[in-house]
Amino acid sequence: MGYTRERVALMATKALLERITRDPRVLAGQPVLRGTRLSVAYILRLLASGATVEEILQEYEGLTTEDIQACLLFAAETRE
Repeated sequence: MGYTRERVALMATKALLERITRDPRVLAGQPVLRGTRLSVAYILRLLASGATVEEILQEYEGLTTEDIQACLLFAAETRE
């Protein structure tokens, strides 16, 4: 059984969004990157202010490109 391009994209989207979590005990329930106290909003503000993905990754060890992609995807999904 092969996967369609849409199914693969849906699986990738789901995997990225699993990097985002909400816990009322962490940053008052704001969406954060799993295992951190870095909120999605904070990462988006860094990008909006001109920080590059590479700069963010250098500043916050342990973050990955996929974490940044997850923040962007989360923002897009919650705005629709």
